[in-house]
Amino acid sequence: MSTIRLAMAQINPTVGDLQGNTSKIIEYIDRSREQEADIVAFPELAVTGYPPEDLVLKPQFVRDNMECVDRISAASDGIAAIFGYLDDRPDSGRDDGDGFTPAATRVYNAAGLAFGGRLAEVYHKIHLPNYGVFDEDRYFKPGEDSPTYLVAGVAVGITICEDIWYPDGPIAEQSRAGARLIVNINGSPFHAGRRVERERMLSQRAAANRVFLVYVNMVGGQDELVFDGGSMVLGPCGQLIARASQFEEDLLVVELELDDSSSNTEAHGAEIASASTSGPDRSVVEHRPSVYQGDGEVYAALLLGTRDYVRKCGFDRVLVAMSGGIDSSLVAAIASDALGSENVVGVSMPSRFSSEGSVLDARALACNLGIELREIPIEDGFSVFMDALEPHFDSTGWGIAEENLQSRIRGNLIMALSNKLGWLVLTTGNKSEMATGYATIYGDMAGGFAVIKDVPKLLVYRLARYRNSLGAEPVIPQSVIEKPPSAELRPGQKDEDSLPPYTVLDSILEAYVEEDRSFDEIVEVGFEPDVVRRVVSLVDRSEYKRRQAPPGIKITPRNFGRGRRMPIANRYRPF
Repeated sequence: MSTIRLAMAQINPTVGDLQGNTSKIIEYIDRSREQEADIVAFPELAVTGYPPEDLVLKPQFVRDNMECVDRISAASDGIAAIFGYLDDRPDSGRDDGDGFTPAATRVYNAAGLAFGGRLAEVYHKIHLPNYGVFDEDRYFKPGEDSPTYLVAGVAVGITICEDIWYPDGPIAEQSRAGARLIVNINGSPFHAGRRVERERMLSQRAAANRVFLVYVNMVGGQDELVFDGGSMVLGPCGQLIARASQFEEDLLVVELELDDSSSNTEAHGAEIASASTSGPDRSVVEHRPSVYQGDGEVYAALLLGTRDYVRKCGFDRVLVAMSGGIDSSLVAAIASDALGSENVVGVSMPSRFSSEGSVLDARALACNLGIELREIPIEDGFSVFMDALEPHFDSTGWGIAEENLQSRIRGNLIMALSNKLGWLVLTTGNKSEMATGYATIYGDMAGGFAVIKDVPKLLVYRLARYRNSLGAEPVIPQSVIEKPPSAELRPGQKDEDSLPPYTVLDSILEAYVEEDRSFDEIVEVGFEPDVVRRVVSLVDRSEYKRRQAPPGIKITPRNFGRGRRMPIANRYRPF
């Protein structure tokens, strides 16, 4: 038997912060060495952060990234380090004849294997995803080889993210060549249910190839994406051996005993030895990961996505327009939990149509969360606007323009506070509203980050109940959860005056937006044709609004933005 100790450095890099990411990688190399690890593995593109998008097209960015690779390699004394970066080697490009080599044809998504103060080997990602939120064909050239490397006496295969999803991909070739350990480094984003899906696939790969499989994932928020970590080790029978925490940085160290029967290997290059001392005297620290289920997993993703977006964009405090409704209450709770109550300021902007109960609910929530609440009534401003517009609204009667005017006054007020104080505005619209256009452009859509943009209305209610279950006392008033949802922009207004019941609406939206089902297929499930036609029309007509909305955290398999990209000027109708 051969024994190898491996550390999984599940870190939270920041896109573009090359020096900060490099320092963090070196810190974790040092920590892993202190725990006598033979190998430490980092996530995909850990040097640059993921996804770097069009930064990859900047030659200076790629060169600066390569300088960081030298720094990391120099720190690999006595330990092998596997880390992701952009590889820009002279022989990997194509010259178009004028001396200019397009970046997308000469840059690889690479995993470096460093040891002894130098970059010893490099693996290039072979399978480049170009679906959903991924655009890797735009930036990278695919690798061609699937070598194995001899590390501390063990044949090791290295792969990157998408490579592991192919049953006949690099892992199959590496295992046939004698690899007993596969290290797969990842930048795999979260959506609800993704952890279980990954674990099932990884178990199948490990068992099919009779190898130990080490899956190292990134953690952290990057714009719309959240990387949930959850790094893991699986054995040759597909069994889960160890797991890192979800939604937080972690260093997981495992010691594996590998059968020497497959030692006849076609390992690439010279053996990369380790200075660590193998043997029973090396203890492993007990690890108790944080793992979430169901709505708790979604809530944790929203916390991390909000915290990282705010911090990585350079903000300290946030503003939330608190109407006393369920959506703004949930956003305020998420913001408070993510950033600390001292960094969240609620703004209540009641109008003549705001119910006393909603105003009191907003105050109660602010008190429960321990956040500051500022009240700015909009009646005076609304009256001034109505007087100015009266000659132009002649004899038209009350309608949507008057309703939206109230929302736009609120948008102006909260953005003025943001402009003056330098605090980021978190908008409060949910996915059901964004899908159907039940939101006011330049009104309640005005802001810098849309926390629950990808959270359907029914899930909003579940998350509110989940948050209330976390403490001894509920923070979101029960009256907020129980009252019928309303924009309160006219007397007696209810959401169901304009939309189907959310129990119906969310199911139709899931089928049409996330599953791409046709009109006929949705009707066949049992929904009324007129209701489906209405919902589909609302979705299709509202693309121009969504395109102008702030980014929000991806929670579902297909979100508006990176996940679903439709033309704005579009006359196709599916019925």
